[in-house]
Amino acid sequence: MCEPRHFDVRYAINPWMREGTQVDTTLAARQWETLAAAYRAHGHTVETVPPVPGLPDMVFAANSALVVNGRVFGSRFHAPQRRPESTEYETWFKAAGYDVYRPEALCEGEGDLVPAGRYVLAGTGFRTSRAAHDEVQEYFGVPTIGLQLVDPYFYHLDTALFVLSEDPATGDAEIAYYPGAFSSGSREVLRRLFPGALLATRDDAMAFGLNSVSDGRHVFVAPPATALIDQLAARGYVPVPVDLSEFHKAGGGIKCCTQEIRS
Repeated sequence: MCEPRHFDVRYAINPWMREGTQVDTTLAARQWETLAAAYRAHGHTVETVPPVPGLPDMVFAANSALVVNGRVFGSRFHAPQRRPESTEYETWFKAAGYDVYRPEALCEGEGDLVPAGRYVLAGTGFRTSRAAHDEVQEYFGVPTIGLQLVDPYFYHLDTALFVLSEDPATGDAEIAYYPGAFSSGSREVLRRLFPGALLATRDDAMAFGLNSVSDGRHVFVAPPATALIDQLAARGYVPVPVDLSEFHKAGGGIKCCTQEIRS
């Protein structure tokens, strides 16, 4: 994670962002600390990357990379304003002892790359290019499934889909997603691959309910996504509501602020 010391809305690169939006920096810091504390309280380790002045979106650590089996696939941002973030995160990963692959194509890390059992689900349409999907598959040797995003409010895959749990023995995964974020063909792919998926409403998706993090039992989720929270509980998961509403002003939420290190 990266603390929101310099978090602000200084430009508009998605429909959630409005130049001139006032950010309550004190509230943002408190919400971010609450999320970090929730992770620690549920047995997770939180490492932090130093924030850099002039990079207000660096708090959205998920976009920096995809880490699978201790291998790091870095980022190449679509928006020029965010491109320096790649170097900062690469520096952190290398200092921590990781090699980092630099993609040639546009790629925004876990924003559009979601490991799901035997697959990597890969979004495209607004940020990450299809060419990056090929690079991911070659680098990790994992089948990479391209999914077309069609609604600009769900400009990253991690705003429209997340993994609830995975079974290492079978390679199966349970996911939750909002069908309306995807093209008709991609919806059919998801139906075929994950017939038992939890389907979220648009209201819950717009509340950043799908920008969630699950450890296989606990689901750190936006409080306003009430129908989703009820569905999670009905399936035996334990919802952990964490309010990151101040970050919604920039189009981000819980998952956006969280880079998962899969060692």
